[in-house]
Amino acid sequence: MDDVARAVEALRKGQFILVYDGDGREEETDLTIASQHVTPAAIRALRKEAGGLICVTLSSDVHRKIGLPLMADVLRDAGRTYPILEAVSAENLKYDRHSTFSLTVNHKDTFTGITDQDRALTISRLAAIAGEAVKRENGWAAHTFAEEFRSPGHVPVLNAAEPLLTARKGHTELTTALMIMAGLTPSATICEMMADDDRARSRKDAKAYARDHNLVFLEGQDILRAWATWSV
Repeated sequence: MDDVARAVEALRKGQFILVYDGDGREEETDLTIASQHVTPAAIRALRKEAGGLICVTLSSDVHRKIGLPLMADVLRDAGRTYPILEAVSAENLKYDRHSTFSLTVNHKDTFTGITDQDRALTISRLAAIAGEAVKRENGWAAHTFAEEFRSPGHVPVLNAAEPLLTARKGHTELTTALMIMAGLTPSATICEMMADDDRARSRKDAKAYARDHNLVFLEGQDILRAWATWSV
């Protein structure tokens, strides 16, 4: 619990933390920052220090108000017109029941969408909308999202499962829960930490990285215990 408290404080300050999901699952560590604190420098750090796919999580309250579907559902629905999409949408994941991937987006004020500056703009505006979406009704979130974003883009959005950390306990849910416990906008920006041997960085090496860079390292079970207490 002390580590979770330190992680929450670091996230509030706009700092990175590391989150390992758990043995027997992906067994990967994600470099994590609160989406509301993302800057071009943060995007540069994610791609250089982590190297995986930079994604943005949204809590169920937010993605429901925007109306964001899971991409697997979109592909299955479109499969009536394009059968190949139904064929590739089968979710036979080896580590979970389903993927949380939704749309990929760019903010309309970006150019290509892939630069550090462009992705930071996309993510910071997603976070701003997420922060307002939890307070507003009457279709505000869906209208604003449609006004500001286009798809496909260079920032993958991940829809956190609901109830949070019940049926699914992946990085999407673990990091979103941390943002909620920290009192931040319910959106995390995450990126898997890759190694130089063509694999994900091991738990041991990720912990060493955290120690060397004075960052908090959390395991999924730490977050689950904290959430069980916090959410009562």
